[in-house]
Amino acid sequence: MEHVTTYVGIDAHKKDLFVAMLIGNEKTPVTGQLANEPRAVHRWVRKLERETPGPVRVFYEAGPCGYALQRQITTARVTCDVIAPALMPRKPGERVKTNRRDARKLAELGRAGLLTVVQPPTPADEAVRDLARARDDAREDLQRCRHRLGKLLLRRGLHYAGRNWTRAHRRWVESVTWTHAAERTVVDDYLLAIDHTEARLRALDAHVAEIATQEPYRTPVGWLRCFRGIDTLTAMLILAELHDFRRFGSARALMAFLGLVPGENSTGEKHRRGRITKMGNALVRRVLVEASWHYQHRPGVGRALAARRQGQPSRVIAIADTAQQRLCRRFRRLAEQHKPAPKIAVAIARELAGFVWAALQPAPAGGAAPPASA
Repeated sequence: MEHVTTYVGIDAHKKDLFVAMLIGNEKTPVTGQLANEPRAVHRWVRKLERETPGPVRVFYEAGPCGYALQRQITTARVTCDVIAPALMPRKPGERVKTNRRDARKLAELGRAGLLTVVQPPTPADEAVRDLARARDDAREDLQRCRHRLGKLLLRRGLHYAGRNWTRAHRRWVESVTWTHAAERTVVDDYLLAIDHTEARLRALDAHVAEIATQEPYRTPVGWLRCFRGIDTLTAMLILAELHDFRRFGSARALMAFLGLVPGENSTGEKHRRGRITKMGNALVRRVLVEASWHYQHRPGVGRALAARRQGQPSRVIAIADTAQQRLCRRFRRLAEQHKPAPKIAVAIARELAGFVWAALQPAPAGGAAPPASA
């Protein structure tokens, strides 16, 4: 009996955990419920270790509860896997959904080996990831604040001839004369919100830049900065979100994880491909698409890019140069075919992800660069 494995599915919620347990090949699960609190979880794990004959495997879906539950459950005998909800098998005809059914389904599918496990970050990696996401939230907040003021000016028929959100544009906004005091109050409030959010963004940028100079981020950030369109902030966003490139066995695996591969619905002799899947990490996908717009210009190494490459390995610089030559050529070729510009940028981002994967691989023994394109 010491080799009998127990499979446990947990439907996790903010306050409660609904549990279904299958011991070995049993068909009827043992169900239960406990509070989602560290002390209650700790007592339940100790009970599992006392009453189960062999190793225990626990599964729950990734969600707003994060990885705290996984860290509380994991012990020498109990392993806990976080499951990707979007990749769980589902029966089309199943119309009844309850907490206990979800827990039982996790236990049964886990025993059958049909669940896709999410790679959890370490607490340190998760802290850096949250910092990167906070920076991106501040960017979105600043965009919203600017939009509110911009739409107010548009409703009043006020148009600035130059580029928006420069110092000259700010002086122009402050010089506008408003008829009613309420309008002046609204504009001052919008400007105050913009100033506050810009200060937040500068502070978060400084924290991200400081972490980029420390290990384990300093070396991979330096490698990624060798690419055109990727500087410190973009490199840190990529590294913080993906946090372990060893889990991607190939460039194609990274492209698929980022949702940059086309969807497909093929059967028999019919092959249909559609838009990209947009599965996986949306933040990294967005920053790669933003970086891909830099490849619409002819290849070249400017002063800033040359400075970023100082002291970096020749292997990485060679991969970055190959990426620049190929992606610039492909961008222009697709443009000549009159493809929509956004679609071109996505196609370039897909290949850029492959080059990024190649650059972050350990250097081979022979010193040759690994293949980047997929």
